[in-house]
Amino acid sequence: MTDANFDPENHKPFDSSYFEDLEIGQKFYIPSRTMTDALFSAFQLASGDNHPIHYDIEYCKRHGHRGLVAHGFQTLIQTAPGAGWFPFVVSDSLVGFLEQSSRFLKPVYNGDTLYSMLEITALEEQRSTGVVTMKSTIHNQDRELVLDGEQKFLLKKRNPAS
Repeated sequence: MTDANFDPENHKPFDSSYFEDLEIGQKFYIPSRTMTDALFSAFQLASGDNHPIHYDIEYCKRHGHRGLVAHGFQTLIQTAPGAGWFPFVVSDSLVGFLEQSSRFLKPVYNGDTLYSMLEITALEEQRSTGVVTMKSTIHNQDRELVLDGEQKFLLKKRNPAS
């Protein structure tokens, strides 16, 4: 039976925001995640990075680490916007992901729980679009900042200048 009241276009968690709807300081939390053996193995398989610091516990101990050390990009991907609400909030206005940079401040170990967040730090208006700059951060369960960085996105304006 067809339901004339149902519209797949409206099956989304938010009404879409546009560039002008966003504010500096606005935060987008990403759910926490504990780094597990399975995540380490999956990332090693996908990346092809076979350095023993990521899979040989005895090697890690000999080099002063308490456990397996996560790949840098394995840590970085915990700031993937799609893991949180940001791309859903801007679903109709998102043109693209422009760039990202990051600094790896402390090692992330197997068993660490990571808390990632994106926060708008700049809004650069253009004629029909705008660039949204977001600070990306990851803290561990000990409240230590293990990664910080920046991500930039291009969004459409709701009412572009003519």
